[in-house]
Amino acid sequence: MLAGLTNVTFEFGARVLVEDATWHIQPGERIGLIGYNGTGKSTLLKLLVGEYSPSAGTVERSRGTTIGYLHQDLLSFDTNDSILQVALSAFEKVLQLEKEIEVLGKELERTGDEKTLHEYSDKLHELETLGGYNIHHRTEEVLQGLGFSNSDLQRPYKEFSGGWRMRVLLAKMILQQPDLLLMDEPTNHLDLPSIEWLEKYLQHYQGSVVIVSHDKYFLNRMVTKIVEVYQQQLHIYGGNFDYYEKEKTIRLDMMQKAYENQQDYIRQNERLVERFRAKASKAAMAQSLIKKLDKLDRLEEPELERPNIRINFRVDKTPGKVLVDLKDISKSFGETKIVEHSAAEIERGDKIALIGANGKGKSTLLRIIAGTEKFQGERKWGHNVEESFYAQHQLEALNTNNSIIDEMKECGSQMTELELRGLLGCFLFSGDDADKKIKILSGGEKARVALAKTIVSKANFLLLDEPTNHLDMHSCDLLIESLNKYQGTYILVSHDRYFISKTANKIWEIDNLQIKEFKGGYEEWVQWKERMAKQEAGSQKSEVRGQKSEVRNQKSETPQPEKPNPQTSNIKHQTAAPINKEQKKELQKVQKQFQQLEEKIAALNTKKTGLEAALIDPATYSDKTKFLEAEAAYKKTEDELKKLNVEYEKVFEKIMELEKKVNGQ
Repeated sequence: MLAGLTNVTFEFGARVLVEDATWHIQPGERIGLIGYNGTGKSTLLKLLVGEYSPSAGTVERSRGTTIGYLHQDLLSFDTNDSILQVALSAFEKVLQLEKEIEVLGKELERTGDEKTLHEYSDKLHELETLGGYNIHHRTEEVLQGLGFSNSDLQRPYKEFSGGWRMRVLLAKMILQQPDLLLMDEPTNHLDLPSIEWLEKYLQHYQGSVVIVSHDKYFLNRMVTKIVEVYQQQLHIYGGNFDYYEKEKTIRLDMMQKAYENQQDYIRQNERLVERFRAKASKAAMAQSLIKKLDKLDRLEEPELERPNIRINFRVDKTPGKVLVDLKDISKSFGETKIVEHSAAEIERGDKIALIGANGKGKSTLLRIIAGTEKFQGERKWGHNVEESFYAQHQLEALNTNNSIIDEMKECGSQMTELELRGLLGCFLFSGDDADKKIKILSGGEKARVALAKTIVSKANFLLLDEPTNHLDMHSCDLLIESLNKYQGTYILVSHDRYFISKTANKIWEIDNLQIKEFKGGYEEWVQWKERMAKQEAGSQKSEVRGQKSEVRNQKSETPQPEKPNPQTSNIKHQTAAPINKEQKKELQKVQKQFQQLEEKIAALNTKKTGLEAALIDPATYSDKTKFLEAEAAYKKTEDELKKLNVEYEKVFEKIMELEKKVNGQ
């Protein structure tokens, strides 16, 4: 066991978050920690790292176990160092060794002392053992995997926004390779390519991982165990998120049956007590039954903590067939181009997901469609379009002096206060929370109010920028259900693949400065992309094979000697013939050697490509031994290629020379 809780109870004032909870984390486990907002998921992580102490029970950590903990509070860290330096600080011991080696090197140059030489050699050996020669390569690979470009690596950490800072700190934690990695909503600040990279990396991570996440797709692909915080208890399920959902339904059904059976038993015994009480001869039996019922450990009726309140959209007007027509759209920020001479249409009934990596211009395109961003080209609204735009900048439009419920009343939705309070419950404002003033809310809470306002706006066209960022799983599910019933049209930007897969009927992607449309859902789009990638890879291989074959055929063809000139003397022709025959044999021999060299070089290039892929693969550099082996093999292959290329050039020159002789030049 790496770490765990044994009979732990934790209280915040009079509120109990967990009671008598036991949970042990074993080596190599990948665990999803889930539960509604406010049930204590982040608190459990803080208990495991020792930031909080339990009210009762014990928190255990194995001796020597290293724990990495990624959470939002880390964003208070600031520095002028480059992001590469921040990530490299994961290798504290290696960096210290490098400094010591530098000092010893200077000392050795000055004195030539034998003792210093031995110490210098020992330090170099230790540096090699710790993989010190590869730390820059590994760090750059991890940062690039998380979405940073080469030009970003030397930029100061303080220049980056909160989301990008969190990626740097995630890279540092990954490179530290702790025995136990605790991650609180790691995908919140990542785009789709970075989430996919992180999945791939964590699937091969040697240590144990505990992830708090509302991203069902991520949990399904990542975890092999689910721990749910539910009604102050920890419920453990041995499988991914899909397994948990099925298993929980079965458990609730069984609990419901057990509860109903017990209720039947209680009612039968209570009726017997009522009958026997009146008879003196049966009074003792009645007392015995009463004691039996008093001692009974009564089951509570199983029920979901949060009722399934429905979010209902109200659409007043039906728009024309085309809601938005974009023609010859161009947009750039300085030298950075977003789109160039692109066109697209949004039709009535479209449910579009605009996806892609950060920095590709998804939010910019949303603002162009909404009319809040300057651009070149034409954007034309259709007939009867009433839009509502949800984005982070919409938070500024909230009246900070209003309470949440008053802000909702001003939307003109014609919903009653009771209905509005029910809707706010879906956005995690339950009971008295709806009466809080907006000025005291956190950024995430304000975002949820702005989203709730968008939902009740009666618009027939919604523009939603990362709508699930501050919602828990239950609220995401309610939003999905509502968007599926929505009679209007929408375009949304999201990195939550589950959310996209359940809501979109079209996929938009900005590719090569053009808006590319795929008519189908997310799953179909992924399959199509995979097919296209395979076809492209296949056609490239065929093209390369064709080129090699053409070159080989050209080289293997024996050049024919020129026809003898009738004017040339008979003697000259007779003396030239035997020389050509001998040289032709040598030429054929060298051409065969050339062909073999070509085949060897092609095989080594294929091997090199495979090794490059292995070096880029997070699974390789998460395993020190595997990485060193792959790197050594790569260097060896490169050296062999250099030698063969030198030989290749020499043989090619020899062929050219012999061809001249054979042709009598």
